[in-house]
Amino acid sequence: MPRVKRGTVRAAKRKKMLKLAKGFYLTKSKLYRSAKESVDKALNYAFVGRRRKKRDFRQLWVVRINAAARLNGLSYGRLINGLKAANIALDRKSLAELAVNHPEAFAKVAAQAAAAAPAPTKAVRSATA
Repeated sequence: MPRVKRGTVRAAKRKKMLKLAKGFYLTKSKLYRSAKESVDKALNYAFVGRRRKKRDFRQLWVVRINAAARLNGLSYGRLINGLKAANIALDRKSLAELAVNHPEAFAKVAAQAAAAAPAPTKAVRSATA
């Protein structure tokens, strides 16, 4: 069986890896083994970051909606509950956009949600607890 040296394939593979590591610090952009470790780690962080970004934005939207809802005399939970009861299908991203850039429009939406929301019930604790 003839000997396989992998000349061009290996060179192309390493060149591709070093290209991905361009801009990394010191040997992490120059030496193949260090570059491979760094690129693998960087790609892993990127994968996690794409999922993390979705969580972070939703959290930001909720905070903004809650602040605007409190200015209109509602809590976040009562606002969302009222929106569902009133069949107003606005997602959190657009609600946060309204809250920040169009407070008067958000106030109207909050008023509709407050009117449609069921009355709050007090939870009664048992005396034996």
